[in-house]
Amino acid sequence: EVGILAKSYIDQGRLIPDDIMTRLMLSELKGLGRFSWLLDGFPRTVAQAEALDKECQIDTVIDLDVPFETIKCRLTARWIHPASGRVYNLEFSPPKVQGIDDITGEPLVQRDDDKPETVTKRLQAYDAQTKPVLEYYRGKGLLKSFSGTETNKIWPHIYAFLQTKLPDVSQKDAATPR
Repeated sequence: EVGILAKSYIDQGRLIPDDIMTRLMLSELKGLGRFSWLLDGFPRTVAQAEALDKECQIDTVIDLDVPFETIKCRLTARWIHPASGRVYNLEFSPPKVQGIDDITGEPLVQRDDDKPETVTKRLQAYDAQTKPVLEYYRGKGLLKSFSGTETNKIWPHIYAFLQTKLPDVSQKDAATPR
């Protein structure tokens, strides 16, 4: 039920309200108490950050400083095969035939949240609501920023930094989402 509500906000290019997002995230984090973990895309507002800080000890916050135009180009070039979830990107991982899934020959679709007008709205919402989170964590001395436009150039720096925080994590483990 909450997922359907969240999807309606995403499809409109809007951020999920703080109370819904915070409730979802904190309930998931409760079971991870003895593990190290990395969140991607949360918190996105100062209210979410404050709620997270009340429940969890935050060691570091990583900021990927990527120009909005780069993000917009990547997202609007993303197409998916709905039945399998296969993802193609017209810039760096295109299908063999434009608009067609390589395996099934079925049409690819662009998710509503990857359409140019929606991406622009999402980036504007990010700029207005999320940048204060960076300032919040910068003020706490927890923010580490990495700038660039290419994953393969930024990742080695992030990985080296993470090794200082989690020295027991291998390259294989670091690449495995949980």
